[in-house]
Amino acid sequence: MSDNLALEKQLCFRLYSLNKNITKLYAPLLKELGLTYPQYLVMLALWQTKESVPIKALCNALDLDTGTISPLLKRMEQASLISRVRNPEDERSVTISLTAHGKHIKQKAKHIPMKLFALTGLSSNEMQILQSTLDKLLIATKQHL
Repeated sequence: MSDNLALEKQLCFRLYSLNKNITKLYAPLLKELGLTYPQYLVMLALWQTKESVPIKALCNALDLDTGTISPLLKRMEQASLISRVRNPEDERSVTISLTAHGKHIKQKAKHIPMKLFALTGLSSNEMQILQSTLDKLLIATKQHL
């Protein structure tokens, strides 16, 4: 077998394994808030906004399609984290807003990034370099899609 085809040398496999590990590290931190990792990502996107957000904009921000995000949002609405409102002028358009509970847990979530950072063992400089490198990789790969 060619050495460049070794599983452990594949960038895709390293990123896949890292993603799984990071998601597992988030789990106990998010459990305190009653959130799953995908719900946390939605909350992060919504906490950045002041107003309601169209589902389409949320899909773009999270790089998800509506078929994936719709069941997630339905569960979040049942948990009183968000509200979904149809545009009366266009029934196909739905906007998402944080509920009081959804806004309240933002304060409880503020410790999560630092706790996760501490688990990585990386220095601040190493984390900045990693984030910059990943940003470059994201831009480069999107150009080929």
